[in-house]
Amino acid sequence: MATARSRERGRIVLMILPAGAIFLAFFVWPLLRLLMVGASGPRGIAGYWTALAQPRHLESLAVTVVLSAAVTLATLALGGLCGLFLARQHFPGRAVLVSALTLPLAFPGVVVGFMVIMLAGRQGLLGQLSRALGGGRIVFAYSIGGLFLGYLYFSIPRVVATVMAAGELLDRGLEEAARSLGASPLRVFRDVILPGLRPALISAGAITFATSMGAFGTAFALATRIDVLPMVIYTEFTLDSDLAAAAGLSLLLGLVTWAILALARSAGGPGVAAAG
Repeated sequence: MATARSRERGRIVLMILPAGAIFLAFFVWPLLRLLMVGASGPRGIAGYWTALAQPRHLESLAVTVVLSAAVTLATLALGGLCGLFLARQHFPGRAVLVSALTLPLAFPGVVVGFMVIMLAGRQGLLGQLSRALGGGRIVFAYSIGGLFLGYLYFSIPRVVATVMAAGELLDRGLEEAARSLGASPLRVFRDVILPGLRPALISAGAITFATSMGAFGTAFALATRIDVLPMVIYTEFTLDSDLAAAAGLSLLLGLVTWAILALARSAGGPGVAAAG
């Protein structure tokens, strides 16, 4: 009996070792190095507080959080309805449409930013159309609106795919029972469909928020007029060589994102993990 238990423990340890090694190498060690490098400046550990207390940094954090929240809400509304429709309806060309909707997942952030520039940049399609119609040139690619559009385009496929998977598992019998009891379509959606999709929506929303908070490629291409946290971190590290500020802001970005993910998991329960 003791020998069998020892062998079982040995197998468990062997199974955990690869994951533990990856966790230490790619999470714990870089995080420790980040802490040490950030505290190695002339101000020591106090450099973190000095960096975080700067008005520009606090403003960039606020802008990033608000932008990420807005993108999350818009993505859940558009992607959720689209995903539910595709989960319920089967028609010729559905597979092609699903492939087209999920195509942005294959694009890096810089490519998404370039596409927004081609649409709403100084030489973009919208500007050319507005001038041809006798109006002023429409240019918003380099503003908060352009960044919002890029993040939205990049995030919708995740919500569509997640809601489609959850929508196909919904019990249609519950909806039929609600209709037979006189519930209106709106009430069926509110009281039956929406609760069933809740874990998937929370999971997709958390991922969308986290992705928007840390997105760099799209921000690098578009954020010429605004400060979002990833670009501020990049500037502090490359142009100003302020390692304490870059490390402090990186940790702050990670903590805020982790808090949102933890809150989503807590609010959604075990279904959130399954839906994600």
